[in-house]
Amino acid sequence: MNFLQISSLLIVLAGAFGAINYFFLRLPSAIGILVVALLASLAMMGIDWIWPSVGIAGNIRGVVEGIEFSSALLEGMLGLLLFAGALHVKIEDLREQAWTVALMATLGIAISTAIAGFGFAWLVGAPILVALVFGALISPTDPVAVLGVLRAANLRKSLETQIAGESLFNDGVGYVVFLFLVGLAWPSGLHQAEGLAGALRLFGQEALGGAALGAFLGWMTFQVMKRIDDYPLEVLLTLGLAFGGYELAVYLGVSGPIMAVVAGLFIGDIGTKHGMSQQTREYVNAFWELIDEILNAVLFLLIGVEVFAVAFNTGAIWAGIGGIALSLVARLAAVTVPVLLLLLSRWRKFGRDVIPIMTWGGLKGGISVALALSLPDSEWKPIILTTTYIIVLFSIIIQGLTIAPLAKRLNREQELL
Repeated sequence: MNFLQISSLLIVLAGAFGAINYFFLRLPSAIGILVVALLASLAMMGIDWIWPSVGIAGNIRGVVEGIEFSSALLEGMLGLLLFAGALHVKIEDLREQAWTVALMATLGIAISTAIAGFGFAWLVGAPILVALVFGALISPTDPVAVLGVLRAANLRKSLETQIAGESLFNDGVGYVVFLFLVGLAWPSGLHQAEGLAGALRLFGQEALGGAALGAFLGWMTFQVMKRIDDYPLEVLLTLGLAFGGYELAVYLGVSGPIMAVVAGLFIGDIGTKHGMSQQTREYVNAFWELIDEILNAVLFLLIGVEVFAVAFNTGAIWAGIGGIALSLVARLAAVTVPVLLLLLSRWRKFGRDVIPIMTWGGLKGGISVALALSLPDSEWKPIILTTTYIIVLFSIIIQGLTIAPLAKRLNREQELL
């Protein structure tokens, strides 16, 4: 199938599964599409198991593998999704939560990677470097899943900014850590780096380079937009910034995710205040909300059908169940340590609901699956992929559906400690 045929199929299925969810399941849109896609996929696999001669699962598996989920997300959809998410986060709100976001997106990632990595090595007996690669790919919270849940959870502004800001930045940082560890675990890889100097060099090139490129391209686009008053053209300029900026970042070897976040923050805050008319602001916001909803639907559909690319066996399923507990413990530590450091330093005060909500609301998603699929072929890749997939399904479906009730029960409007 060519690109147009695959795109058409995904849009049709996303619409059909969305309608099924709307009429029968009544779950939040993206989560409902994932559930329906997963159930449909499992039904096809069941038919193939009962009547092997039909061969339907094999045909679908070929289509799914032809989609190349990892490339489609990391090199295509991710830039648009991050840009759309960053448009709705204000720089002033983010500045107030800067220390919290920075510590959780850096120190938190390091702590989570170490705990999940060493735990996975103990769980399945993987070499420590391979296990740390798993820790790195499962540690970032997925901004697509997180931002979707935030709309329903109705959290107070400070907590919402902390969660959204961390989720937008920690996937870029986690991706840099992932590349570094992959280079150590599989030295023939393209991203090999050695020692602390190599790690710092890679971080500077990817993370800081991505931030600088995003700020520069966002400023350049803003300079053009404030000199014109033509909303179709200005919408087109933001689309070109998201598409072209991400591809330029990949070409230059800097972090595309961080570029998209910084550019989105710039346009969503400074651009809307000083570079757009009221009419343009309305059209830009409406356009990117629609893009966000459509891509969310397609992404969660893809996660549901990726079950065909996962090798399930008893050992892998038990590893996945253990991995769920492991990822939650790692997430709890990644949230608790930065919060305690900030409390001890008296730099910030936190409500008693911050740690449980940020722990349970730190959803894993398509980025983790895409990173697992991008690993070099090895004896450990199947179990890493299966474990990651089970964790992601649990995170999106169980955590995603229960975070809003949890927030209400913890009385998110209480006074800060």
